[in-house]
Amino acid sequence: MREIILISFLGPDQPNQFTRLMQVLSVHSLQILDVGQAVIHNQLTLGIVVASDDQTATALAMKDILILAHEIGLTVRFKPIAASDYDQWVKEGGRTRYIVTALAPELTASHLQAVTNIVSSQGFNIETVTRLSGRPNLDGSKDEPKRACVEFGLKGQMLDAAAMRAACLKLSSELNVDVAVQEDNAYRRNRRLVCFDMDSTLIEQEVIDELAVEAGVGAQVAEITERAMQGELDFQASFRARVALLKGMDASVLPKIAERLTVTEGAERLISTLKALGYRTAILSGGFQYFAEYLQAKLGIDEVHANILDVQDGMVTGEVKGHIVDGARKALLLRQIAEDMGISLEQAIAVGDGANDLPMLSIAGLGVAFRAKPLVRQNANQAISSVGLDGVLYLLGVHDKDLNRA
Repeated sequence: MREIILISFLGPDQPNQFTRLMQVLSVHSLQILDVGQAVIHNQLTLGIVVASDDQTATALAMKDILILAHEIGLTVRFKPIAASDYDQWVKEGGRTRYIVTALAPELTASHLQAVTNIVSSQGFNIETVTRLSGRPNLDGSKDEPKRACVEFGLKGQMLDAAAMRAACLKLSSELNVDVAVQEDNAYRRNRRLVCFDMDSTLIEQEVIDELAVEAGVGAQVAEITERAMQGELDFQASFRARVALLKGMDASVLPKIAERLTVTEGAERLISTLKALGYRTAILSGGFQYFAEYLQAKLGIDEVHANILDVQDGMVTGEVKGHIVDGARKALLLRQIAEDMGISLEQAIAVGDGANDLPMLSIAGLGVAFRAKPLVRQNANQAISSVGLDGVLYLLGVHDKDLNRA
């Protein structure tokens, strides 16, 4: 009769424990069906599922395991598993898995309770819990970045994706915690391209508003910009109207504006990490090529696509050259870059904040609304508002400890 047993270990983590346990199982020729281990603050939790057709060998192995566990300071438990239960477990292994990522300046027990309540309400069971952010210093150093992230690995069937998304957005607005839900598939682990909006995403300003201030038409342009970003106005029409107001401005102000642009919190860390990991990066901006190229040089972006401000005899004409980069063109450019790279759109990430970013956010495998307008947050796959732009790394499953080693 075939016996299947779950052997669970708990106790202090020490060198060579796993090797010595495997040696015992090897001596008695037990089959390893599954194994999993976690260590938190030098405390080990280890589970091994074994099987054998030889009851005598199983009994002897359990005896030797007990002796070894006592010797190395581990508590051990044995739990028989019915073959039917094991078969059902194997079948469930083929189901879609999900990853839920919770991130905030600081994650409290209340945050995690609220997140796991949402998870439970959708019929999921939590299989793994992993902290992706670094351990906080007890002295509360002011120089320490305020970000915390915990990743939950789930199993089960999603009951209502729309309801779960709505609950996550509600939680974000109430507790200042971002919650991202992703299918855990091969594409999630193999993203290759990240496309960014520029204004209010990679930089904190809207460049056209900065230009308008220099041209003395700040109030008029700012009003049109806000209505366009909220989705109230057609982007192309509103863009041409704003640019027309800049007619006659001296182009010598462009370098001065570029130098005072503020790079968004976490952007430099994000871009440098993406480059180190081999990602291709691009700016797809409804702003202006001059400033996109300035940012490209500053951050090391691979390519940029933005609007070309027409300048004649050192003066802005109030026109743009070539195609206007609106929402539809951003999506087209993302498709073209992915095609040129020979990758699927599922391997692409898009990050933006405005209504004209929604087309590219919707076709990318991972679309992230960053500190975005309500309309964009509600329609994007994921949203980050509580931490800096480098919070995107957590959605890729990157650990702070891995970056610290780099």
